[in-house]
Amino acid sequence: MTDEARSGDGARPDGAAGGAKGPDELRQQIEQTRSQLGDTVEELAGKMDVKGRAQARAADLRDKAGAMAVQLRSTVAQAGHAVQGKAAQSGHAVQDKAAQTGHAVQDKAARAEGAGLRHPGSVLFAGAAAGAVGGVVALEVLRRRYPGRR
Repeated sequence: MTDEARSGDGARPDGAAGGAKGPDELRQQIEQTRSQLGDTVEELAGKMDVKGRAQARAADLRDKAGAMAVQLRSTVAQAGHAVQGKAAQSGHAVQDKAAQTGHAVQDKAARAEGAGLRHPGSVLFAGAAAGAVGGVVALEVLRRRYPGRR
């Protein structure tokens, strides 16, 4: 402390003028100083509360992770719908191709019957078998292209 502060002449220890002019003003300054000191102590305690700060940070990160999980689920669902749509289109294309092949076989069988062949049913059976094999091959290609989708 400086000699001025010890003397009690109203001067502040830092050398600045502005001492209290009366007991009420002095009480008001003391209360203001206590309030400022309380705020300062509270700030320092907050900075020193490592555990509390870590918990707050962890809660913030959990919130962000939850939001990211929701967004990721939405993106995956959209991608799943797109893949499902493409698989359905491919399946329809295979069905159409198998139907065309079946009709072509039936036409050949009818022509063979008209030409007097003895066993037009065997031609029909061979055509149907070829169409079925084509359908199975197409389904296997789709299964390998889009694993996990059934």
